[in-house]
Amino acid sequence: MLDLQRLRALHAVSVHGTVGAAAAALGYTPSAVSQQIAKLERETRTVLLEREGRGVRLTPEAHQLVDTAQELLAIVERAETALEERRGVPAGRLTIAAFASAARGLMPAVLADLAARHPTLDARLSEIDPHLSVDLVAKGAVDLAVVHDWDIAPLPVPPGVEHAVIGEDRSTLLVPAGHPFAGRESVRREELGGERWVCQPPGRVCHDWLVRTMRAAGHEPEIVHQADENPTLVALVAGGLGICLVPRLGRGPLPAGVVEVRLEPTPVRRLYALWRKGAARRPAIAETVRTLQEQWPGIMSHPSP
Repeated sequence: MLDLQRLRALHAVSVHGTVGAAAAALGYTPSAVSQQIAKLERETRTVLLEREGRGVRLTPEAHQLVDTAQELLAIVERAETALEERRGVPAGRLTIAAFASAARGLMPAVLADLAARHPTLDARLSEIDPHLSVDLVAKGAVDLAVVHDWDIAPLPVPPGVEHAVIGEDRSTLLVPAGHPFAGRESVRREELGGERWVCQPPGRVCHDWLVRTMRAAGHEPEIVHQADENPTLVALVAGGLGICLVPRLGRGPLPAGVVEVRLEPTPVRRLYALWRKGAARRPAIAETVRTLQEQWPGIMSHPSP
């Protein structure tokens, strides 16, 4: 008989791409995941993973088992949802994915609130980029995701996934203290030609937004420095190395040498909670979404340090 936990481990490797990433998502060590899959190979007398460079590749037989695992995990999820719904109390494990600034600026307050009011709910957070977390929700690898999109670049939501708006996060232009814009209250997008930018790397939502917006305003942005984390971008601006756009969520206080200027029209990104339709009745999902929406106004009125 196939062991569900071993199938879950194989499914996680398929979704996340590596044994290490699968282990992080499951809360195990890479060694434990490897052992689960090795046992599954012995039980099925089938090779499931083959080494490919520094990573692994699933065999055709493994892909067939992954399809079966996904069906079984969906059945288990429906059973767990029905039991939790019958009890009417948020309970059990709830895996949450959130992008970096939400993980820093929003989720600590939400998780603390949930833990205080629902001790039988085991909510667990992973920091994951929005484009990746949408797919993880759709595949059943995480229960709920906090994602965002921009006004000119909506985030596609696949079939079978539901969403709710959490709130809007406004961005401001950050410039060095000696910059010509530093003494102004606002700047229009058309005035930003010829500026040197610090920004997140290509493929990130914020980078794509900047490039598309500046091109729409008639400018090709010159991105001279790239970094993943907003605090790093702010530090580069403080060093006089460029200007940047940073949302308020999770930004923290500005260091000396950085001035905040309103950009007109103001860039806005919208935050959403995503979950699978099959889990929509689960009290843990409903309560977490409600808590996210309730916490949002307070977070925005007192951005995190």
